[in-house]
Amino acid sequence: MPSTVIRNFAYRPELRELEIMFTTGRCYVFHDVPEAAIAAFRQARSKGRHFNTRIRGRYLITRLSRGEAPPDRPH
Repeated sequence: MPSTVIRNFAYRPELRELEIMFTTGRCYVFHDVPEAAIAAFRQARSKGRHFNTRIRGRYLITRLSRGEAPPDRPH
């Protein structure tokens, strides 16, 4: 089911980073996210609801500027 809040997301297991791009165009990297949390996020029927209850406020975050690639990732 497509999300009305989250446009797309990517997980880098070697860095334990979750990158989420929201439908607003804002993009954030969540740091030190365990793979179990990502597995639950992928399986969630509502990505936005799952994000708000299980991810938001639980991990350190970095906001990326528009067009900016995360550290250690080519543009």
